[in-house]
Amino acid sequence: FADLVLETWDLQREHNGREHRTAQMGCQQLVVRRGQPFAITLHFSGRGYEEGVDKLAFNVETGPCPIETSGTRSHFAMTDFPEESGWSAVVQQQDGASLSVSLCSPASACVGRYSLTLEISTGYQGTSHHIGEFVLLFNAWHPEDTVFLRDEEERREYVLSQQGLIYQGSCDYITSTPWDFGQFEEDVLPICLKLLDTNPKFLKDQNRDCSRRNNPVYIGRVVSAMVNCNDEDRGVLVGRWDNCYEDGMSPMSWIGSADILKRWKKFGCQPVKYGQCWVFAAVACTVMRCLGIPSRVVTNYNSAHDTNGNLVIDRYLSETGEEDRRSRDTIWNFHCWVESWMARPDLASGYDGWQALDPTPQEKSEGVFCCGPAPVKAIKEGDLQLKYDIPFVFAEVNADVVYWVVRHDGSEKKSTHSSVVGKNISTKSVGRDSREDITHTYKYPEGSEKEREVFSKAEHEKHSLREEEEGLHLRLKLSKGADNGCDFDVFAVIRNDSDTERVCQLMLCARTASYNGTLGPQCGMRDLPDITLAPGAEESVPLQIRYEDYRESLTRDNFIKVVALLTEHQSGDIIVAIRDIYIQNPEIKIRILGEPMQKRKLVAEISLVNPLAAPLNNCVFIVEGSGLTDGQQIKELEEPVEPQAEAKFRLDFVPSQAGLHKLMVDFESDKLAGVKAYRNVIIAPQPQ
Repeated sequence: FADLVLETWDLQREHNGREHRTAQMGCQQLVVRRGQPFAITLHFSGRGYEEGVDKLAFNVETGPCPIETSGTRSHFAMTDFPEESGWSAVVQQQDGASLSVSLCSPASACVGRYSLTLEISTGYQGTSHHIGEFVLLFNAWHPEDTVFLRDEEERREYVLSQQGLIYQGSCDYITSTPWDFGQFEEDVLPICLKLLDTNPKFLKDQNRDCSRRNNPVYIGRVVSAMVNCNDEDRGVLVGRWDNCYEDGMSPMSWIGSADILKRWKKFGCQPVKYGQCWVFAAVACTVMRCLGIPSRVVTNYNSAHDTNGNLVIDRYLSETGEEDRRSRDTIWNFHCWVESWMARPDLASGYDGWQALDPTPQEKSEGVFCCGPAPVKAIKEGDLQLKYDIPFVFAEVNADVVYWVVRHDGSEKKSTHSSVVGKNISTKSVGRDSREDITHTYKYPEGSEKEREVFSKAEHEKHSLREEEEGLHLRLKLSKGADNGCDFDVFAVIRNDSDTERVCQLMLCARTASYNGTLGPQCGMRDLPDITLAPGAEESVPLQIRYEDYRESLTRDNFIKVVALLTEHQSGDIIVAIRDIYIQNPEIKIRILGEPMQKRKLVAEISLVNPLAAPLNNCVFIVEGSGLTDGQQIKELEEPVEPQAEAKFRLDFVPSQAGLHKLMVDFESDKLAGVKAYRNVIIAPQPQ
């Protein structure tokens, strides 16, 4: 027999991409998922492959130092049926001099970039051919993969969906902001692989790091550390919370992850300025989805940051309701992290499923700023000793808040109040633009027997913060939404549920605030030294908050924190009520003109009315949408926008992909910034 000579080959990128649900990836490389076969075609010249005469074998290698024992290299001969435990190659069909071969990795293979080599031997003669490279991802569709997710709708949302909603605002006024995850955008996959190769664990021991890339727990921990740059590990984002963002992008301005990841790579893996919690979480979610691990961004309202681990957040107020001395323990209006879906074979059974990962740099874990993966089930059950970082997340959703009122003489009086940490934990619903409340996955119902059991297991004394049934009650309410540019009233509602008359003092204090609890100057104040309440009476006291008082100090977070202190003269008892008021930005209107079809021009008409009493300068619209626009489209308006006037422009774009997509818009100016909107557009497929 003459030697078998390989002439050309085809990695069938498009066919395999469709089968492996990676066709949308904007890279010119074969991308497949582990545990699932992919086909390649070999064309020989002269004669075709003869079974029993010719021997074909393949080599796959990943990482800089591939070793069989580390699972980063495999040599396997062609066989008649697939091998379950390792790599395999099976003849699919033969057509003359063409041979179709089905290759398959084990469902536990390391993910990453592989090189593929073919060895041909006829008799004693052998040749070796470098066939090309491919990228192997986690496979949520494969029952043997540790990231297997049973429901197809969920796999579409948590692995394949490139766009979503992130919840912000306050627990009394939940808002959603659109986000372009863009995990299949051009260059994003290579950047995610670069991120793994930039991580200090890889630089320290390349062989060990690559050999652990079969484990989503390990990958999640690396990604959680690499999205922030606090360990001088050339991480992706710099966190900043002080409202000074001039030398970078304000965290409120971003609308997508691809933009951030591309900037990180373009500037030689220099951290990008600036991120806050939802930006860190969204970028981590993009990287995890890109690698094939089902992931979602979740938001916890009234989120505790317990620095000393005692599960109690002590806050101090002066008698006028001003924050006194800064405690290191804080309550954030909201805090975002990521949940990723995976099995936890490293733990006892019962902890598979959603795992909390928090890339926002807060506390060190094993010497590095990262957090998780913490099984959500372990957080709910109070199993604080399991890996990783469960006490920190447990505190975020369960800590107690105690408000101390510091008197003029320096003495401290403990108040009663009824705000609860860990409320309305939210994520986007599967397949719909509505909010799913997942609080029940983190905690048992408040006051239930199960909650008491969990707290005793976690050695957490929950102070009963419920005010006595009879006596004085205090709450803060808003009559209608608070719009940016307008004055509005907040009402302190006091009720006397006892059968005796009560005389008390009410202090109301409003200050602008950031979402992490940092306070700005005062923008409203009232002191009513003597309020007499008859038995069963209720009184409503208004505090007017005027635009001219909050205009200068309102941060881009758009929060005003109102504190009410009610002191009963006779007993000296103090009740505290606190409310975070979200100041609503104007609406951006998006109209789509034309017939939405793939590869055909569409026009978006985008407009916003200036609600403020002053002109807006340096106005910019930023528009993007995976599958719709080619990257980011930026439109700078030449003229200022006068009060009550409309800022407006038209954008032409050519959708590249069929299906449902979100067109996302961000508006920036000197006085109004981080205004967001989106419009769902269904693009019809191009007629064949």
